[in-house]
Amino acid sequence: MRISRLAPWTAGLAAASLLVLPASASAGQRNAVAPATPSAAPAYAVDAYYASAEGKTGAALKTALHNIIKTQSKVTYDGVWNALKVTDQDPANPNNVVLLYSGRSQSKSTNGGGANDWNREHVWAKSHGDFGTATGPGTDLHHLRPEDVTVNSTRGNKDFDKGGSPVAEAPGSLTDSDSFEPRDAVKGDVARMLLYMAVRYDGGDGFANLEMNDKVNNGSAPALGRISVLKQWNQQDPPDAFEQRRNQVIYDTYQHNRNPFIDHPEWVGSIW
Repeated sequence: MRISRLAPWTAGLAAASLLVLPASASAGQRNAVAPATPSAAPAYAVDAYYASAEGKTGAALKTALHNIIKTQSKVTYDGVWNALKVTDQDPANPNNVVLLYSGRSQSKSTNGGGANDWNREHVWAKSHGDFGTATGPGTDLHHLRPEDVTVNSTRGNKDFDKGGSPVAEAPGSLTDSDSFEPRDAVKGDVARMLLYMAVRYDGGDGFANLEMNDKVNNGSAPALGRISVLKQWNQQDPPDAFEQRRNQVIYDTYQHNRNPFIDHPEWVGSIW
């Protein structure tokens, strides 16, 4: 299996080597202003990053990807505030972030705990594996996103599935007693964030082995579902420019690792 492919987001952008790290990687403490157009990695550099995964499928591919992405810088939980102001900056308004489930563009300065503030949503709910806000899975930017405080509370630690009632302040999102369905524009984003977590955290680093299953009501088990629905969402909503840019900013500026399912969404079907 040849993993090389030229992603659309690389076209027309200046080639800059992915493998050169910035001199300053201060884990979320830098100014919360994103570059207007972050340097895109050329296809050969992405291929080099994943070279040890080439030709693998199934469990062997999952293991190879884990060994690649586990090498990362860590972000503190306080540092996540500033990092999200960069990773999730509204392309149309550099003073705002885009909220994940709500889709609303909101001032970066309104982060906090008030009813209309935005806070730090753990897409892999932190109770699923009991990692809390510990540096590591509790602060991993690949699954932390800005969200309205009330919507964040509504999602809680529910698994992801189809159906339910409309969510106030999150048009297009639905919820019921045991699951949450995000709006169509970010269904794939949610799936790929969860699948990243299941590959990155496998029982090492002192944390639980996070795994996908096809259930809801997983509670505090280190598991999230439903994988069958998430696989559909990965195909239904492929990576867009916002998600690809976010992946690149996390690599360049903060953690220096990548979400492989944004670069290669076809690997989802190869593993699960």
